[in-house]
This record gives sequence, C-alpha cells and structure tokens, in this order.
Amino acid sequence: MENALLILIITITISTVLNVFLKRFDIPTVIGYVLAGFAISSFFHFAEDSKEMLFHLAEFGVVFLLFTIGLEFSVNHLKNMKKEVFLYGGMEVILSGLLFTALGSWLFGLEIKSAIVVGFALALSSTAIVLKILNENNEIHSGYGRTTLGVLLFQDLAVIPILLMVSFFTSDTDSVPALLLDTLVSATFVFLILFLLGKYFVERFFDWIMAAGSEEIFLVAVLLGVMSASFLAEVFGFSYSLGAFIAGMMLAETKYRYRIEADLVPFRDILLGVFFVTIGMLVDWHSLINYGHVILGLLVGIILLKSLLIFGILQFFVQKRTALKTALALFQVGEFALAIFALARSQNLISDELNQIMIITIILSMILTPFVLNNIKKLADMLTKEPVALRDRALLSGTYQDHIIVCGYGPVGQKLVKIFRERSLLYIILEHDVKIVDAEIAKGEEAIYLANAAQKMVLSHFNVNDCTAIIVTIENEIQRQLICENIASFKPEINSIVKVNNSAEEEVISGLGIKHIINGRDTIADMLAEEALACHLKVK
Repeated sequence: MENALLILIITITISTVLNVFLKRFDIPTVIGYVLAGFAISSFFHFAEDSKEMLFHLAEFGVVFLLFTIGLEFSVNHLKNMKKEVFLYGGMEVILSGLLFTALGSWLFGLEIKSAIVVGFALALSSTAIVLKILNENNEIHSGYGRTTLGVLLFQDLAVIPILLMVSFFTSDTDSVPALLLDTLVSATFVFLILFLLGKYFVERFFDWIMAAGSEEIFLVAVLLGVMSASFLAEVFGFSYSLGAFIAGMMLAETKYRYRIEADLVPFRDILLGVFFVTIGMLVDWHSLINYGHVILGLLVGIILLKSLLIFGILQFFVQKRTALKTALALFQVGEFALAIFALARSQNLISDELNQIMIITIILSMILTPFVLNNIKKLADMLTKEPVALRDRALLSGTYQDHIIVCGYGPVGQKLVKIFRERSLLYIILEHDVKIVDAEIAKGEEAIYLANAAQKMVLSHFNVNDCTAIIVTIENEIQRQLICENIASFKPEINSIVKVNNSAEEEVISGLGIKHIINGRDTIADMLAEEALACHLKVK
C-alpha cells in the first residue's frame, strides 16, 4: 500500500511540474502526462502490483470520458447518427483492417492470424485524446466533429469482436459459433438491463436522491451509476467504457443530464491524466533506440495510409474539406489497440519485439494528435480551400444594422424568414450546413451565409450588437446552448429570442440572461388547451 501511494505521489508531482513548464510553450497537457509516464518508468522502479493499481485507476479516465460523451448523445441522437456510426465507421474499420492485415502478411511476413490481429488493431483511433480535444475546442458538434465521433463510436464497438478474434485464434475448446452465440446473448442482456433501468428506474432514483438535498449524496449516486454500468458490461465480457457510454445515453434522457455532466468533469479530467501517464509508462527506451528506424518508418506509413484511406472513403459522402479534417483527426492508432496487443502477446500471437515496436509507434502517433487537432484548420487550408464564393459573400456582411439574425434554417427558421420577407424586414440567416446554404443560394436567397453561430467571432462579424433581434431556432440542444452563451457575452440590451424543448433547458438558458424563451412543449400545450376550450364553448 505504501508503494502504491508513493507511485501516485511521484506521478502527480512529475505530471504537475512538467505540465506547468510545457504550458508556457502552449504544449497540450496530454503530452506532459505521457512524458511523465515515460520518466517514471525509466527512472523509478516499483512493484508490479503498485503499477497494476495505477493502471486500473487509469481505466476510469476513459470510463468517465465515454460516460460524459454518452450524456451528450441520447438513444434518439444515436439513431440520427446511424450513417456516421455504422456506414462511415464500419467502412473505416473493415477497409483499414484488411489493408493493414495484407501489408503485415505480405511485407512483414506475419502469420495470417497475427496479421489480422495487428491489422484490425491499427484500424482503431484514440477515443480518449480525440474526443478530449474536440470537447476542449467546442468542435464535437461541428461537421467533421460529428463524423469523427461516429467513426470513433463504431471503433469502440469493434473492440469487442477484435478481442473475440484473439480468443478464436487461441481457443482449443470453444467453437466459433458457440463463442458468437455467447457474445450475442451477453450483449442482449447488457443492453436490455441498462435500457430498462434507464427508462423506468434511473430518473425516479435521482428524484429520491435529490429529496435528501445533499450535493455529496447526489455525486456519490452518480459515481455509483457509472461504476455499476461499467461493472455490468465487464461481467458480460465487454469493456468498462462501453457500459459507461450506454449508461450516459440512458441518463441523457433525464432532467439531470447537465448537472451530472458538470459534477463529473473534474473526476474525468484528473483520471484521464492518470490514463495518459500509464500510456507513457509502457515505453521501453531500449526498444526505442534499437528499433528507432523501424518505428519511424511504421509511424509515417501508418499515418499516411490511414489518413488517405479515411479521406478516400468519406469524400464520396461528405464535403471534401470535412473528409480531410476527419482523416486528420483519426490518423493515429488508439489506446484500445494497446489492450489488443497486450492480450495477443499474452496468448503468444505476437512476439515481445513486435509488441514493443507497435506500442511505441502507437504512443508516438498519439503524441502527434493534439498538435494536429489544435491546428487542423490551418492544415486543412494548406491542402484544400473553403468554398470561395460563400467565403467572399460572408466577408461583405459587416455593414448590417437594425437587422434580424436567424440562427438555423430548419423548418422554424424557414417559416420565420418567409414572414420577414413578406413584411420587407431586413434579415440575415446563419446556417452551418453547406448543402442547405448552396440550395438556398441556388433558389435566389441572398441573405443566407455559411457560418457557425456557436462561434463568438461569427456573431461579432455579423454585428449582433446592433441587430433588432437574434432568433435561435437550431434543433441541436448543445449548439443552441453554445450560441446563447455567446449572445450573453455581448451587450445585455440585445433582443434575444430562443426556442427550447422543455422546462429543464428553459431553466438553463434563462440563467444565461436570454430575454425571451419560447418553450415549445408549453406553447403547444397552451394552444391545444385553447382549441379544446373553444370547441367546448361552441358546443354549448
């Protein structure tokens, strides 16, 4: 126990000192954590059980990350993302896996079983790093952020069959059909249990907890929920993080969603730091020196092949610029690949040398990721350009005054604009979907601009301080909240009007100082009641 406490103290000390130093050069904290882990493994020697304790603690960093991501993506939201998850993600994993399997077998002479395991492990990207930085940069709901998230979610699901492949290749007793049937039954139980708990029990449970009026008890209850879902998934043979993600999706349907997320963020970020430290501890500097040329060649080859393949797949379905940014976001190999290699090594499917070479290559690709993601717009600009006509139109928009800004051009936005047009009012439309913008320009709409109203500089560019009103009709709840936060940072006199879906969201938005909030559910209920009463009076 003393040794375990000592390794934790040393870990926190080195991580803190390194990150304070690196932050002066604007280097992401992820790099500091990885370097701290490398320093600890190189200069300190601890008992294996102490290291094992740290690794188990680190797992919960990814668990809490997936849980908070699940909070943002309810079951309905995931249904709406089925194309990004199952089509884009499925094609990426299958085609990347087959490509790297072929190269492993033909170029490096690996046995077919080893080549398959290595190939499909390399198809995975880093959920922990990519989602952390997308969250920090408020880009998880952007065009490429949504596509990236969809691919990552499928990759997380793909970890299960990849781990099963290792079991198939090394199993002497269980037949493949028996293992598949067992997995299907287990998956059904996990989803059914968590779905039923989420639908009929969780919100009532938290209502009961809230009756106690204690922040401490509420937080303990949240931690209990996350850990219970993770444990349930692990009991049935799945990863902790998958159980946490499903639990997050279940809680996304409740009124406690935002409060839970706010309470868990500090735990998530601290434990993610420990997770990245353990990644750095896996590096053996002897292998780094002995196989440096091989590692460098593999690193460059994997990055180029994976990026080109992802871009090649996505360019047929999304904008080329979105495809490029998604490819740049997913070029690395992820943390779940490390778990697959560890299992494959324990089952003698790969050698110690290959295992260490792949571990170092993966970690180096992960280290590069924050630098690429934090400069992704510059890199995309170097390789492709934004639609010139749309960009030039946006540059001309700075002279508006006494205008109405409509954020979002869905059904509600379209109806509003039609009314404004009929009354000859000055308006502009901010829409982030390029297909909608292109279609409306083709129809002759001159007041629509390709812009993301969730970015403060966009509202400033379109002169929000001098507008008559700004109306937010966007359907995406997270984007809607980000826009409202930006509006609140300008003059308090701005006439802001926001449509929300429920009372919980109305409470959140009103706290930001928005002047007029239209609760869609209440408004419809009032209209229905008026119609019902009118019919009743007419009958009498």
